[in-house]
Amino acid sequence: MPLPAPDVPASQRLALDCRTLLDHRIGKGVCGCCGALRPRYKRLVDNIFPEDPEDGLVKANMEKLTFYALSAPEKLDRIGAYLSERLSRDVARHRYGYVCIAMEALDQLLMACHCQSINLFVESFLKMVRKLLESDKPNLQILGTNSFVKFANIEEDTPSYHRSYDFFVSRFSEMCHSSFEDPDVRTKIRMAGIKGLQGVVRKTVNDELQANIWDPQHMDKIVPSLLFNLQSGERTESRSPSPLQASEKEKESPVELTERCFRELLGRAAYGNIKNAVTPVLMHLDNHSLWEGKTFAVRCFKIIMYSIQSQHSHLVIQQLLGHLDANSKNSATVRAGIVEVLLEAAAIAASGSVGPTVLEVFNTLLRQLRLSADYELTGSYDGSTNIGTKIIKAHEERQLQEAVIRTIGSFANTLPTYQRSEVMLFIMGKIPVPGIHPALPSSGCGSEGTRMIQVMLLKSLVQVTAGFQTTNMLTALPTSFLEPLLSFFLTEDPEIRLLVLQILLSLIDRHDNTAKFRDISIISDISLLKLKVDKCSRQDNLFMKKHGQQLYRHIYLGCKEQSSGRQHYESLFALLGILSVELANEEVVVDLIRLALALQDLALSTDEDLPVFNRCAVHALAAAYLNLICQLTTVPAFCQHIQEVIEVRQKKSPYFLPEDVFIDDPKLLSSAEKVEGDVLFLQSKITEVLGGSGYNTDRLATPYVPQYTDEDRLSKRKSIGETVSLQVEMESRNSPEKEERTPAEEITFETLKNAIVDSVGMEEQERERRRQVVEKFQKAPFEEIAAHCGARATLLQSKLNQIFDITIRPPPSPSGTISSGYGQSQSRSIPIYEMKFPDLCVY
Repeated sequence: MPLPAPDVPASQRLALDCRTLLDHRIGKGVCGCCGALRPRYKRLVDNIFPEDPEDGLVKANMEKLTFYALSAPEKLDRIGAYLSERLSRDVARHRYGYVCIAMEALDQLLMACHCQSINLFVESFLKMVRKLLESDKPNLQILGTNSFVKFANIEEDTPSYHRSYDFFVSRFSEMCHSSFEDPDVRTKIRMAGIKGLQGVVRKTVNDELQANIWDPQHMDKIVPSLLFNLQSGERTESRSPSPLQASEKEKESPVELTERCFRELLGRAAYGNIKNAVTPVLMHLDNHSLWEGKTFAVRCFKIIMYSIQSQHSHLVIQQLLGHLDANSKNSATVRAGIVEVLLEAAAIAASGSVGPTVLEVFNTLLRQLRLSADYELTGSYDGSTNIGTKIIKAHEERQLQEAVIRTIGSFANTLPTYQRSEVMLFIMGKIPVPGIHPALPSSGCGSEGTRMIQVMLLKSLVQVTAGFQTTNMLTALPTSFLEPLLSFFLTEDPEIRLLVLQILLSLIDRHDNTAKFRDISIISDISLLKLKVDKCSRQDNLFMKKHGQQLYRHIYLGCKEQSSGRQHYESLFALLGILSVELANEEVVVDLIRLALALQDLALSTDEDLPVFNRCAVHALAAAYLNLICQLTTVPAFCQHIQEVIEVRQKKSPYFLPEDVFIDDPKLLSSAEKVEGDVLFLQSKITEVLGGSGYNTDRLATPYVPQYTDEDRLSKRKSIGETVSLQVEMESRNSPEKEERTPAEEITFETLKNAIVDSVGMEEQERERRRQVVEKFQKAPFEEIAAHCGARATLLQSKLNQIFDITIRPPPSPSGTISSGYGQSQSRSIPIYEMKFPDLCVY
């Protein structure tokens, strides 16, 4: 002990020495005279403890201690250290009553003292909480947790640089997995752990100086602990983003508490932390095989999507897509579970976009469709070793495919119109197109795998186009989309043709009229259908001028298909009705009437080998449509003629009306029965009555004749192209030396006279020819113009090929002469690009 200062009296020096000695004594069994020498903060702390711990905290003395702490905040660290010392002693001696009093005092001091010196006091407080959590007594663990939660709710004025919560994260997570024997105690411990984790998150998430709670080392403990408790409850549906006030009994449930904690955790996640919060969820579902049940996985991601900020939704969806790719060789039930979760997530994220990588979303889903089709056909996962001997079940793969298709539609419904158009083109680009010539059999559908891909991707397009709304048909059905789509309509597969019809109906119908045309029937009063009709716009007129003939031709050929059934004819009738309502001007109405009459001629034709049902169905389709279009045109004489024929059919030939054909047990025409004229619609009569109302009689009187093949169309266009194409005639020459010269034309007096006289007539003919050419290019359909250009390009290419064949000469090397088997020399022609030069000639 150092020597005292000379100016300090001996009595004061003795008192100081006694006080120093007593500072190291903890007990209260000190005489009254020495107790007065103890520091004031120790005396105040000792006074809050009663003789009997059951009496509880001495409130009056606690108020004195609180006032002292507020008056002298620099003493807080010493008060905390002394309280910690007493608590450790009481825990060791199992005096739990005093432990509770000490923690209550600490809590009150924490709540009362908000100042810069609280950091030092907090260290002692956390040391005491840690001491309680390390105890094996459930009551002490719960007591420490409750104190920590109160501390977590305090907003400190200054952050701490050295405080660590790693122990608390680990310990609270361990408490969440408590397996205590008594169920009630086990529930209390788990709830304490959940509250503790919630407190840690609240305390650290906004403190930049703390260790990042979003680090994987912490999230890998917190998130699985919450999911473990969430899974333990039986709840069928997750709640809305803002749950209503729960009852007191429900608040006591670990499941409800866990959900609130999980929502709070996700709600605090910033952009860069979403991945770290979602990855443990994916791993937990993988490790515990929770994808297959779907219910819990869907519930988890509903909570996630509702809790995170809406602008971060696409991050969760991207993680799910990546996880789906990572599990591409897992069982179909696991992949289907992930896809179902994607479906629900996309529905919740409908208010915003699925993110900047829209096409990547669909690319991943389409890739899964192709993989599933390969697995179903081959029965293996390409020799994958992580599956073992698991057998691929075809019905599970089909369930997965249906889930993927539904998910594609769900994603598409979240997109604006322009993005959905891009997705339609993107999916169409993935479908194996059967070929450029629509009338030829599609070689791409030869294999079962290709057909499966076509059907699945067309089903995806049906989902994408469902509810599609656009004002401009040229953008909704561009040529790059419409032409490959229509090429599928001429395949032999009836399912593919039906899907194409559904897609066309979804895109053309902009007023939800399709459902009103689903059943083919003779409608007596069209006003009962309550059709929604708008005036045909300029863009609609341009669309029909560009693509109308294509649509008519495919409708005609679709009726010709022998494999067409009741659904096909119903869809064709709906398509005719939608065209009449949505895109019909006077010219389109005339073309549609001509098409309906051509269908009647098709059913009467003996050249077509149509079954009896198809003949009756085409007759019924034509009758139903003419009955519809006559009421839309509102020409009384036209309607009268149609009604007269229908009445005759009802008496004589009911098998030509839809009510007797499109039923389960249809009445069909006898193969030997002849069709009389009064049951047929007469083109001459329709032309006459419509001509009187201002319709184009010349066009009406011309029967509609579709072009069956591209070859026929091309040959017809060649005759048009010959009038405008440049005729380049080149003479074939075997060699320059043997050039044949055309003899010069002899010029005489008669020749000059004829040239002068005929010059005026020739100029007029040339002018008329030019006018016809210009008019043809202005009014001809785009298909004919394209065919003309194609014909001219083909002609030019053939001429170029002739030139190349002529100009190829035998090489000036010995290799150009070969000896035949009979000893004769024979020259062979080798193109320059096929000659082999010595190495010395190549540099």
